[in-house]
Amino acid sequence: MRLHLGIDDTDSLTGGCTTRIATDIVLDLIGKEVTFLDYPNLIRLNPNVPWKTRGNGAVCLRLESCLPSAAILEIATEQIERSSRLGDPGTDPGLVLLEGEVPPDIGGFSAEALTRVVTLGDAISLIKKVRAEAIGYGSAQGIIGALAAIGTVFDDYTFELIAYRSRQHIGKPRLLDRKSVFQMNEEMQEFTFNNIDPETGRVLITPRGPDPILCGVRGESPEAVRKAFKMLDIREPVDAWMIFRTNQGTDAHLVGDFAVSELQDNCAVVVEGSVNEKPHTIRGGHVVFVLEDETGSVHCAAYEPTGKFRETIKQLEPGDSVRTFGGVRAAGNGIPRTINLEKVEVLKLVPRIRSQNPICPKCGRRMKSAGRNQGFRCARCKTRESSKIHHEVLADLREKVYLPPPRAHRHLTKPFARYKRDHSEAGQLPTSDWHFP
Repeated sequence: MRLHLGIDDTDSLTGGCTTRIATDIVLDLIGKEVTFLDYPNLIRLNPNVPWKTRGNGAVCLRLESCLPSAAILEIATEQIERSSRLGDPGTDPGLVLLEGEVPPDIGGFSAEALTRVVTLGDAISLIKKVRAEAIGYGSAQGIIGALAAIGTVFDDYTFELIAYRSRQHIGKPRLLDRKSVFQMNEEMQEFTFNNIDPETGRVLITPRGPDPILCGVRGESPEAVRKAFKMLDIREPVDAWMIFRTNQGTDAHLVGDFAVSELQDNCAVVVEGSVNEKPHTIRGGHVVFVLEDETGSVHCAAYEPTGKFRETIKQLEPGDSVRTFGGVRAAGNGIPRTINLEKVEVLKLVPRIRSQNPICPKCGRRMKSAGRNQGFRCARCKTRESSKIHHEVLADLREKVYLPPPRAHRHLTKPFARYKRDHSEAGQLPTSDWHFP
């Protein structure tokens, strides 16, 4: 019997982790009458959903089983009830179990959950239609992500080895030697990504919250993340680790082109248009400009955490043609609807014309203003000119894609290291070394 088990929303802003619970479910199933057909699938869904916790990740386990589906659900529910953050605000776990092949309707639902907000009612209607089983806790909002994880098709994928802390270390500083991360990155940067932030030197493989994750190494293959992980100098007990196949680092949420008039709040979008005003900095260090197409205009923002990316945005000029990628933030508190920029592609640049005071033809010095509407005058030679001189300068920008630094990437953001590294959709049978213990 082929089964697909989806799990979501077991964590909260104060702790917990859906991948940890999925790992424990896998470890409970190993040794029983179960064969895993793929690495556990870690699916990052629409990062713009307002009620998400951290990375909006759900997990799907795909397996062949001689156990009845009720036994699989019992193992999963025991782990959720033991380890999820039930009772915390916003923790509403959901489980979905589907038998057989995944119907196209679920694939369509998953594609929508990656780019826009879908409803629990939509999920429940589809679950009934395909005769899947579902269990929800609290508001049962997690059923949405659980179903979406089951239906996700990988047009591209990566792998992540996630290591977990022992319970007594959760909430304490992570004991991972910083130097070993840099050494690992130096040797494995062709096969892994987003290990460190080059602008700040910040280590990116360790989270900073009170969750049970010790570190997560992302890369192109199970072999690469396993090798990279073994190079790390970890100075606290590793309670468990598991390799996931995932859509992280693939830009899977940035699909299709939208007109400004088609934008909806909390959706992932790609919008092409022209800059209609010079970008400017607002309170908080955020840089904003207005993008327009034939259907309307919308604000775009590069926020302070994007670092030097803001300097790139500042160099745009009115009339420049760009393609913007990001999430739509609803209007509110006096702020208009805004595209939160995840990357920008410069398509065409207008000429950069700069104006300067004229040069004196006698002495070669730069003239100064002779007064309002009185032209320009050389203080030494008394020569005069009526207007400034204009000339074109070379733009610092190029017609290419610009990304924020890795520390500001969302889980789904495709880093430059992964351009030209796409993988096919086919699943993979796990190797003998894809989990511990």
